[in-house]
Amino acid sequence: MTKPDTPRPARRGDLIARVAGKEEILLSENSEAMWLDVIRKMDEVYSDLIGYETELERKNAELEEARNFISSVVASVSDVLLVCDRKGDLSQVNPAFLSLMQRPEEALLGKPLRDQFAQEDRERVAEIIGSGLGESVVSVELRFDTANGPSDLMAINCSARFNSDGRRAGAVFTGRPIGELRRAYEALHRAHTDLQQAQSRLIEQEKMASLGRLVAGVAHELNNPISFVYGNIHTLDRYRRSIAVYLDALHSGAEADALEALRRRHKIDSVLADLEPLIEGTLEGAVRISEIVKNLRRLSFDPKTRREPVALAKVIQTASQWAARGKRSQVAIETKLETDLFVVGLEGQIHSVIGNLIDNALDAVRDVAEPRILIETRGEGDMGIVAVTDNGRGVSEAIRGRIFEPFFTTKQVGEGTGLGLWISYSIVREHGGAIDFDNPPGGGARFTVRLPRATATDEPRR
Repeated sequence: MTKPDTPRPARRGDLIARVAGKEEILLSENSEAMWLDVIRKMDEVYSDLIGYETELERKNAELEEARNFISSVVASVSDVLLVCDRKGDLSQVNPAFLSLMQRPEEALLGKPLRDQFAQEDRERVAEIIGSGLGESVVSVELRFDTANGPSDLMAINCSARFNSDGRRAGAVFTGRPIGELRRAYEALHRAHTDLQQAQSRLIEQEKMASLGRLVAGVAHELNNPISFVYGNIHTLDRYRRSIAVYLDALHSGAEADALEALRRRHKIDSVLADLEPLIEGTLEGAVRISEIVKNLRRLSFDPKTRREPVALAKVIQTASQWAARGKRSQVAIETKLETDLFVVGLEGQIHSVIGNLIDNALDAVRDVAEPRILIETRGEGDMGIVAVTDNGRGVSEAIRGRIFEPFFTTKQVGEGTGLGLWISYSIVREHGGAIDFDNPPGGGARFTVRLPRATATDEPRR
């Protein structure tokens, strides 16, 4: 039998060879991983660089667009524009300034700003630049030294220019010829004057329209007592002739039978019995006419008239009667009035306000099947309240903010100027009161006027 081979002991050189081979394999694997990591990092850096480049190009495009926009705005400005640095040297000008100076831009940029002004104004410019200006704007009148000599007097505004750190970087001068400004101001003044005159004419037209409605109402109001007095006068004249015939016969010594016949023919007994009520009725009509005339005299708009206590109930009754007669309206106007409620003011102007509100209410219910208008008064603290309510179409949300604007109206052309509510609003405000409106739950519109209530110390009207 042969003996099995016994393992040979490992020698030192073999061990070293094996270890060296394993280290070589490990180093090879580590190097490959390291290179992969480096390549990955390079890809990331390259991607970031591409992103940064794209963002930089976008920002450069935005900056170029902003620069072009600012340049176009500066170029289109008709006023002259000059920008200087901290030393006072020109760094930028606009085409309007170049056109004024009649010099190329290269001949101006970098030159002292003060040298662009007329000789007598240079010290003033140097003083302005040296002051630093701060955050204030300095306005002066100066002349430029153009290629054709001193320019016209210019209105110049000077302000400081600051950099991104908030430090002063120079100054900005803008200006335009004073003659141009004066022409613009004169044109604006003329337009404003024309507008005021047109407004005054429209207000006068509205007052005349209100006066026309008032006169129409007064004419209807006067018609009844005048007709009554006129008819009574005719009857009294007929009675006078009958009595004269009877008295002539009596004084001429006529027989008793003839007198009795005349007495029966001319109804002397009935005439004598009817004289007293006829005279009383005529006097009543005359008194009524006198009261209407007195009311007209009290409806004065003279601003010199002293404000006195005004009985709201009386003014409302007169205004409602005259407004209804002026409109020839058959709408029944219901009133709930406190007879002892007085406010302080001018009776004529208060009458105008209430008359306008009633007139608008009559227009609002013109096409309503069952028109209703209610006028109420009440006292609330130191204010007297008048509320005029109708059951018309109400005030829509679209016009709520414009209802008291001058010249605004929802009426057809030729039916109103749009000044009635505005004038009423102005009158109430001048009296220290207020006027507003709302749409009550039952429909329609309600206008409420608040006026200062009269106190015990106020002297009543005599």
